Amino acid sequence: MTEPALLVDWRDDRVVATLHRPAVRNAIDQAMIGELHALCARLEVQPRILILTGAGGVFASGADIAQLRERRGADARRGINTMAFRRVRDLRMPVIAALDGWALGAGAELAYAADLRLGTPATRIGNPEVKLGIMAAAGATWRLPALVGEARAAELLYTGRVLDADEALAWGLLNGIHPSESLLVAAHELADRVAQNDPLAVRHTKTALAAPPDRHPGIDLELQAELFDSPEKTRRMTEFLERRRR
Repeated sequence: MTEPALLVDWRDDRVVATLHRPAVRNAIDQAMIGELHALCARLEVQPRILILTGAGGVFASGADIAQLRERRGADARRGINTMAFRRVRDLRMPVIAALDGWALGAGAELAYAADLRLGTPATRIGNPEVKLGIMAAAGATWRLPALVGEARAAELLYTGRVLDADEALAWGLLNGIHPSESLLVAAHELADRVAQNDPLAVRHTKTALAAPPDRHPGIDLELQAELFDSPEKTRRMTEFLERRRR
């Protein structure tokens, strides 16, 4: 039986998905993309916080070059990686990428699709696609400018430069740096801080953050109106007021 490319640990309020092709430094192949789609399909029905990480001290070294070399224009137009990463981005609850070691090419673009990214001193992130005769086309050209600004994104994508952990933190690509042995602990602590909040309020906040500028403030007001009428808002505010009176 073929070993899964994605190891999934399903919990009450979160899912930990580990990219697991250690023999090729977790290179993202067609099988892994299929398993990402399957995971997203389940999370679209049963929303949970998602923690993405990689096996063997590496997040993902990129796309599987052996497969990528054989792809042609029709494959590019299918958006094989793009569609999967967009689905990750569109999940209703936050996605946390825990990045140890290499996060290159498609691995970096999967990380950009997350809402939050944590790294280690060994983290290296970037898009060297132009060195291989292709471009970063699975999210980097539109997500990276939003994360680091247009000039910095252009520098990374035109040169294929790879950032170390300190540079990635300074540029806003990482939310924090932790020792490799405690990276997942830090990711779970971050997930804990999200999970203690009202899930609907978190989901609506993510929806508003993802909305284009021309939809604000209308979308915020509609989402807030739904939250104002929710029993959970009344319960949480009542508990807050009672604690303050003690």
